[in-house]
Amino acid sequence: MSTGPVVVVGFVVALLKTMETFQPADSVIFVDEPDVFRKKGAAPKIADARCVADTIEFEYFNLPAAADEFFHRYRDLNPSAIIPAVDYAVPFAARLAERYGVTGATYGAAALLRDKELLRLVARAAGIANPASVPVAGPDEVRAFMAAHPGPAILKPANRQAAIGTRILADDTELDAAWADCLDQDEGIATPDRAMPLRMLVEEYVKGEEFSVEMVLRGGEALCANVTGKALIPGPKPVENGHVVPADVPAALTAALNAETVRLMDAVGFDTGFVHCEWIVRDGTIYLVECAGRMPGDMIMDLIREAWSFNMVEYYFEVMRGETPSRTAPTEAPAGAAIWFLHTEPGEVLSVDGLDEARERPGVLQVDMLVQPGGRVNELRSSWDRAGLAVARGESPAAALAAAREAIDTLTVKFA
Repeated sequence: MSTGPVVVVGFVVALLKTMETFQPADSVIFVDEPDVFRKKGAAPKIADARCVADTIEFEYFNLPAAADEFFHRYRDLNPSAIIPAVDYAVPFAARLAERYGVTGATYGAAALLRDKELLRLVARAAGIANPASVPVAGPDEVRAFMAAHPGPAILKPANRQAAIGTRILADDTELDAAWADCLDQDEGIATPDRAMPLRMLVEEYVKGEEFSVEMVLRGGEALCANVTGKALIPGPKPVENGHVVPADVPAALTAALNAETVRLMDAVGFDTGFVHCEWIVRDGTIYLVECAGRMPGDMIMDLIREAWSFNMVEYYFEVMRGETPSRTAPTEAPAGAAIWFLHTEPGEVLSVDGLDEARERPGVLQVDMLVQPGGRVNELRSSWDRAGLAVARGESPAAALAAAREAIDTLTVKFA
């Protein structure tokens, strides 16, 4: 077992803050694209971090041989674990793990998880429920699909993240405009400046209750899991409005969602790592939405820590280092935790009232504006266009969700 550094692929500030609570000094190396390090202003944040030993700037987004090139340039790195922190890092990190001989997802599984079209093919063959889905290259192909599959459809990228470029189509009357809108995909600081290939899918729109499963696996077996309940902002863009942990559902549904996640991981050949799988339940059937081979965003890991009194990130790192976790994963959550997002009409923010009052409400842990006075709220196109958030903890999931929503309702945004 290596005692070398943990290599984290993809710079994420929230993960850095969490690692500071349990990783030893100088034990982490961040790897990311030069453009992303620069655009995220990573240098000063990393300079102040106790746990970070070094950074390596390296281009890897959608570059299939990048991991093998990296391995030959840094053969003496001797990592103890390799952690993918963002979507685009998942195949790269899995291949690096194979080359360095440490625990990982397997490159084959990671490649399937990163490609929504291929994941559907494999999951469907394994008997997992999926909506009808086909790749499309233009509006005419979308129109043909909708004619063959009456009812709403959803247009989405096969190889993007954060709901960017995704749109629910009630009918085909504005299809040409919707197609152009979905192809306008600016991921800002999250991606390098160079162009990346884009592939689109059109799918049957399955409307139902939405959930995600966060799970750590070793050798394909689940070691710990959480089910998160999800709510979407109403409208044609399926952007998440909030999350509640654990999902406030019967134990039988929780068990079924966990079982389907394990079955999906068996289908793709996943070995060891973290998965964040999204599901929709309609009329008792569990449909796959998509699955990421990395930890979730939207502060879901913080919600898990608050609700379960358990640091799932630290547990995951221990598993990836090949260690026996220092704590047994709990099977019941003693509390509930929730996040609710503020979304507004587009415009330049003049002021925000009610922040102090919202932060002082019972159960509220955090209230933040994501757009400051003088900044602009953009039209809702992806998760990055939300204006603020509130996080709360309660004696139950329902109590936590109510507290977070009430905190958001306390805020008043004035526009110039």
